[in-house]
Amino acid sequence: MEQNEAVKSSDITLRVGLDAENVPVKIEWGASDRNNGVLEECKAMAIALFDKEHRDTLRIDLWTKELQVVEMDRFMYQVLRSLSQTYLKATQNKELAEEMARFAHYFGEKTEIIPKGE
Repeated sequence: MEQNEAVKSSDITLRVGLDAENVPVKIEWGASDRNNGVLEECKAMAIALFDKEHRDTLRIDLWTKELQVVEMDRFMYQVLRSLSQTYLKATQNKELAEEMARFAHYFGEKTEIIPKGE
């Protein structure tokens, strides 16, 4: 078997319900190999795709009208924290990953997602 040959696949579905002004009012997602593909509701999503041919990042950032600022703060804190972990896993650059994690911690304190000094 070739090293880059896919042995399994999963279809990921995103469904965005829009109001008359094209503002998201409902976001649902699901995967064919998770929960039998049943869609689950969420309030926000941030997707980044790295284009193979153009070597550019494509982004989709959406949130519903009902997402509160404190929820966006928590969402962004968790995304920033997980990005530092992803970066470390992909590059093994511990120093820069720790700097990213420090910023995520700072962000968490400034938004009061985590208590200061924790």
